[in-house]
Amino acid sequence: MRELPTPTLNLSPVSRPRGLLHPRSPAQSQPLVARPLAETPAAGGIEVSWARHLDEVREAQRLRHAVFAGEMGAILSNAVPGHDVDLFDDFCEHLLVRDSATRQVIGTYRVLTPAQARRVGSTYSDTEFDLTRLRNVRERMVELGRSCVHRDHRHGGVIMALWGALAEFMVRNQLDTMIGCASIPMQHQGEHGMVGGGHAAASIWRQVKEKHLASIEFHVRPRLPLPIEQLDDTLDVDPPALIKGYLRLGAKVLGAPAWDPDFNAADLPMMMRIADLPARYRKHFLGA
Repeated sequence: MRELPTPTLNLSPVSRPRGLLHPRSPAQSQPLVARPLAETPAAGGIEVSWARHLDEVREAQRLRHAVFAGEMGAILSNAVPGHDVDLFDDFCEHLLVRDSATRQVIGTYRVLTPAQARRVGSTYSDTEFDLTRLRNVRERMVELGRSCVHRDHRHGGVIMALWGALAEFMVRNQLDTMIGCASIPMQHQGEHGMVGGGHAAASIWRQVKEKHLASIEFHVRPRLPLPIEQLDDTLDVDPPALIKGYLRLGAKVLGAPAWDPDFNAADLPMMMRIADLPARYRKHFLGA
């Protein structure tokens, strides 16, 4: 998470980007914790910003639809054709990366803060996992979700720009824990070709739990478990690039994967804490 120059704005503590328009959202009554990045230039001809109105959120939702439905085969049911929309979107901050030349949104994350999670009643992760053991960190915990990058721009620069903005968001708002569901497509592209049927997800779970499993006080349980015992978990397959990136940043896996039939994926519950960032990443993203 690289340090991103941002304009100096006089926002109150725990403030949200101004002017964000969500038709059903009560968010306007409780400002959130983020300083607008105002199309902050980043390396490689890309720019980073927080969505400030509904049209920008719609751009992120179109990208999500293209990746999740168009590429992964997700079954998305929503009221806006060609967009990935769910009830959590109205309560989230939406982080955007644009191509500087075309102005196209090429990467996005959505961020659900503790205050907004209380308003909506849960996190998205709560719908897939029993998060009871995370109750002691919820007041400082944000949920990251719907991460995706346009297929023509899947290089390190876009992800690093997103992570840089997220790091600044966390530090500015005195938040220290990030959670989310990291997806493994059921049709996973391995080194030796396509691996289907969930066998790749089972094999990746076996790999990551050996070195990256969180301590037991943070373990969570899937509501709809991937049937690991019925799958071949001995395959030599690499985790998706995003999961490998999280693990390099010190993230931990919180338990066995859930099966998400709508997104045709197995979801690993993951947690990343600012205190666990390796020194070189702390310096890169936080300048500390």
